[in-house]
Amino acid sequence: MSHLFSSRRKLLLNSLAVAALGALSSAASRAAQEINNSNPANKQYKAVFQVTDNDAQKWNLTLGNAHNLQNDLGAKNVTIEIVAFGPGIAMFKLGSECTDKIVDALNNGITISICENSMRGHQWKHEDMLAGISYVPAGVSAVVQREAAGYAYVRS
Repeated sequence: MSHLFSSRRKLLLNSLAVAALGALSSAASRAAQEINNSNPANKQYKAVFQVTDNDAQKWNLTLGNAHNLQNDLGAKNVTIEIVAFGPGIAMFKLGSECTDKIVDALNNGITISICENSMRGHQWKHEDMLAGISYVPAGVSAVVQREAAGYAYVRS
């Protein structure tokens, strides 16, 4: 009799465990679906990316991440600004190896701003840089201002 009771208890516990796992799985699935559907048409997102490296691989990663963000949230639902300062501004010189991707980003509505303090440090002028980019007096200040305005900060 004791063995029969023990078997029934194990069966009951196993059934409860399976039911609990099913409920958790269902809840997780619903949560994931809610996240995927949580962007109502009027929801606006803002992100500021900071790049300070003169590294084409990092620039390509940043530009790719900005593109992915537009694809995932919808280009009309997200405002993206990439702010470059320090050595990172070198990718904006005429003839940069990232020129094509930078132009694509600009054409897709991504704002790209470079630090004029850094430009002065390199003794570069606006004429030395790619067309279509924006300028900010100080890159670090621009990032802080964007964060204060509610932008999500992304460091590349």
